[in-house]
Amino acid sequence: MATERFEEIADTFEFLDDWEDRYRHVIELGKEMPALDEVFRVPATKVDGCASQVWIRPIIDGSGPEATFDFEGESDAMIVRGLIAILHALYSGLTVREVGQVDAAKELGRLGLNDHLSSQRSNGLRAMVERIRLVAGETAAA
Repeated sequence: MATERFEEIADTFEFLDDWEDRYRHVIELGKEMPALDEVFRVPATKVDGCASQVWIRPIIDGSGPEATFDFEGESDAMIVRGLIAILHALYSGLTVREVGQVDAAKELGRLGLNDHLSSQRSNGLRAMVERIRLVAGETAAA
């Protein structure tokens, strides 16, 4: 299960042969994201387990399993900001129930990120996915 926006990113990754070009694309995706307001860069939105500073602010519309999931994110590292943009494309607009059904490892694996990110970046990406799944799961159960 992937959103149309994520499919566009996957298609672009297939088109780009060189990993240097793919990294540049990830950074460009991050640059296109709106900045997270400073007021939301607080311990409650900070993602632990990332080498960089990362904040994810969930935005839930509705309640229960059919609530719509979205989020804003920020990082002090451009590549990580791009990874946040990719996660936004993967999850934004899904219901919180659907967020829990996304096989993030499989979808992100289609981009080949696991083979080209440092172990610290990979751990940070997993931490961001876990935060998203936790928030969605708590909302779905409410």
